[in-house]
Amino acid sequence: MVGNVRIWGMGAGGSMRDLLASSRTVGHTLAAQSAAPLATTLEGVRFEGVGTIPLYVGPGVTRTTVVRSRFRGLSTSVAVYLDAESAGAVIRDNDFDIRTGREQIAVDGSGANRIEDNRFVLNGRGGVFLYRNCGEDGVIRHQTPSYNRITDNLFFRAAWLRPRLVVVGSREGRRPYCGDDAGWPFGSSQDDRDGAIGNRVSGNRAVR
Repeated sequence: MVGNVRIWGMGAGGSMRDLLASSRTVGHTLAAQSAAPLATTLEGVRFEGVGTIPLYVGPGVTRTTVVRSRFRGLSTSVAVYLDAESAGAVIRDNDFDIRTGREQIAVDGSGANRIEDNRFVLNGRGGVFLYRNCGEDGVIRHQTPSYNRITDNLFFRAAWLRPRLVVVGSREGRRPYCGDDAGWPFGSSQDDRDGAIGNRVSGNRAVR
């Protein structure tokens, strides 16, 4: 498949009004998940990146499964993006041999995902980064990148000095727009830090 796959939740197609308004309410995570697709399975897909992110999982999308697939081509960003309030994705037994401008998989305020038994060719870039992108577009991130399992992945061609295979809490509020969601007593409006807890990272190896 040449191009990209988008599994949209709130904010579909770049319309941020509903997402922005919902993020200013206490029950935002549940509301976003209730309004988004669930249980999408992508199996045996060849993703051919042409610059944009090959697989984007939108706000509130739950239980996305990606198995036995291949990522090739080019992304100026990442290969897979799990956006805020999404949860429960399974990314297993895939081959990532794609040139990226950033890390391979971004887990942005997404929780309880399983990323396991994959093979990544990093070409000096990062592998799997867990963070919470506080304040972007003024949207409050409620969920933290917590209770994820990143296990038994192989990483080829990692950087020698700072391999950065899996980075838990990769931002901790270090972005100029973090203050754009200020004024509410919850989520990233209250605390810009990533808040990553309960993640299991084990059995991952850099292959030289």
